[in-house]
Amino acid sequence: MMKLPKIYNPWFVAVIATLGGALFGFDISSMSAIIGTPQYRNYFDNPAGIIQGSIGAALAAGSVVGSVIAGPISNWCGRRNSIAIACVPWLIGTAVQAAVTGVGMLIAGRVLNGITVGITSSQVPVYLAEIAKREKRGALIIIQQLAIEWGIFIMYFIGYGCSFIPGSASFRVAWAMQFVPCVFLMIGLPFLPESPRWLAMKDRNEEAVAILAGIQAQGDRNNPLVVAEWEDIQMTLQAERQSAPGWRKFVYNGMWKRTFAGFTVQMWQQNSGANVMTYYVVYIFAMAGLKGNTKLIASGVQYALFIIFTGVMFFYVDKVGRRPLLIYGALAMGVCHIIVGGLLSMGEVVPGGVEGDRNVPIELTGSPANAVIAFSYMLIIVYAMTLAPVCWIYAAEVWSLETRAVGMSIAAIGNWLFNFALGLYIPPGFINIKYAMFIIFGIMCFLAAAHFYLAYPETANKTLEEIEEMFAHGGPRPWQTRRGESRLDALVEDAKANHLTIDDVSKEGAKRAASLTHSVHVEDAKA
Repeated sequence: MMKLPKIYNPWFVAVIATLGGALFGFDISSMSAIIGTPQYRNYFDNPAGIIQGSIGAALAAGSVVGSVIAGPISNWCGRRNSIAIACVPWLIGTAVQAAVTGVGMLIAGRVLNGITVGITSSQVPVYLAEIAKREKRGALIIIQQLAIEWGIFIMYFIGYGCSFIPGSASFRVAWAMQFVPCVFLMIGLPFLPESPRWLAMKDRNEEAVAILAGIQAQGDRNNPLVVAEWEDIQMTLQAERQSAPGWRKFVYNGMWKRTFAGFTVQMWQQNSGANVMTYYVVYIFAMAGLKGNTKLIASGVQYALFIIFTGVMFFYVDKVGRRPLLIYGALAMGVCHIIVGGLLSMGEVVPGGVEGDRNVPIELTGSPANAVIAFSYMLIIVYAMTLAPVCWIYAAEVWSLETRAVGMSIAAIGNWLFNFALGLYIPPGFINIKYAMFIIFGIMCFLAAAHFYLAYPETANKTLEEIEEMFAHGGPRPWQTRRGESRLDALVEDAKANHLTIDDVSKEGAKRAASLTHSVHVEDAKA
């Protein structure tokens, strides 16, 4: 990548990097606003059930592939460059969708876009977590979720506007608009610095310190905070390099707990059932009696609510902590699902579907229909304030430096595997089990809350290096952990008291590394 001036303001960095999230949002609602239009239904021969499910799930299928390759790419060429590489399949996939001639071509284009989403959804949070100050890490990563939601919102209403264009041009124009955020991302990336932790992992220490100082202290490399954080990074990195090689580093010495937490937190985000709303809310509102433009606008309102309430959490996510938001969010979502399912059970089953749309098998009117709309909105509000942002934050925080890129890929695989399953079985689910699908999601939300309570320690306001101790053998029980209580504060005070510099820390780190290496050689000789 060409040499250009780098901008170290973490908020600017986050805004540019999270355009990768906007790509995801654009692709989600590029379908949401269009699947209910007559132009789409006529051109693709009224796809329903498993066919519509396959179209919806194609993005997630590609995202699984993207997530698998994201970690190795990120470790090879860096966090920033991996995001740049991800732009290529997006450009191709968008072109394929804009030129679509049939269902197969549409699925292929969405798979290609999904590869990009798999890479960016896993590596943008890694990048943001590695450049953020610990007390602002949640807020910084939440910008990724906000970018997804703005992408959903903007693209949904682009699709709504395009629905007034006759013929296939209505969805072709909408899908072609997906080029726009990708172009802005490609323009902005050269101005972003690389992750200092990735540079440290590659032994490019001078570059790492310069970027760390630029982010934390306007370039002052001997600022006590910079010195303390560099010492923390060095100590952790040296310890990690003595750990098990290859795949074993993800399961040995307590790492299995972190691998399991990273994977399952993303699994539960999908199994909470919120994406029923984001992907197929037009079907739910059609069951509640909304029609035509009213249905489309009401569906768009939920995306506005998504942005507003996630925006609120931007200011509070690091103050409240991760555990309370995960636990109480899952419980509240479970209640909303049960109520929506119960209300829909009161509706009339329509053979062949409402207005001939087989994906809308129930018709509900009156106060129960209004209540379905209200609790659908409530579910999205709760999700926007809890699981939607916090699951991505938590998944980015739990990994060690040596495992973070591949580890986040594992977490993203958990997200996209279940996203794929959801996208595939929701349309057939509406047809076959109808309202009972919401009861199932409600039960899964209650199971998620129990798992969060029993197995997820608090990670808020701790350095990424400190979080390792939360999962270590003999560490505290998850329900005994609290936000804050950072080791970095003690290191900062030590740096101030002893007037430590970066050079002092680097020399001490070199001695410690030599000692550890010697110990390993001695143990190998004994063996």
